[in-house]
Amino acid sequence: MYFNQKGDVNTEQTLKLACERAKELGINELVIASTTGDTAYKAVEVFSGFKITSVTYHCGFKEPFKSVMADNVRKDLEEKGVKVISATHALSGVERSIAKKYSGSLPVLLIADTLKLFGQGTKVAVEISVMAADSGVLSGNDIVSIGGSAKGSDTALILKPAHQSSFFDLKIREVVCKPSSC
Repeated sequence: MYFNQKGDVNTEQTLKLACERAKELGINELVIASTTGDTAYKAVEVFSGFKITSVTYHCGFKEPFKSVMADNVRKDLEEKGVKVISATHALSGVERSIAKKYSGSLPVLLIADTLKLFGQGTKVAVEISVMAADSGVLSGNDIVSIGGSAKGSDTALILKPAHQSSFFDLKIREVVCKPSSC
């Protein structure tokens, strides 16, 4: 499915399409980007019976020593069975800091920008799968990974996850949906 526009207007349809395809493939693990928890709550409603991991920004992303997701939201999601992880962006991390200070392009940032050729949501879906793998919450089996462009969800991928240390073992098996206007 290709959406005419990017962003949160596609969240509900992205979740439904991704869940339907995952069930067809026998996949029961979901990794979803959710900054504040709003998108994770929507996923809980749609992905009943799935092992759900919600990935949010690392502490300090917007404000030093502050979490982006409120503690009460994290706790509530965890009580609903969602694994919530806060992690440094797998496809930027410390390289972004070096690039800002020394003005240059570095390999991981090039990978991120290459993935963005397919849309921001594609980059996010790949990145959060790596972050989830590195946090130890995935089985290693194929997953559905959902990302978006700024807010909400607009991209769903079926992929074989991998850790940062074996990034090129990651395989994008299918694009379930994405915006055609990246």
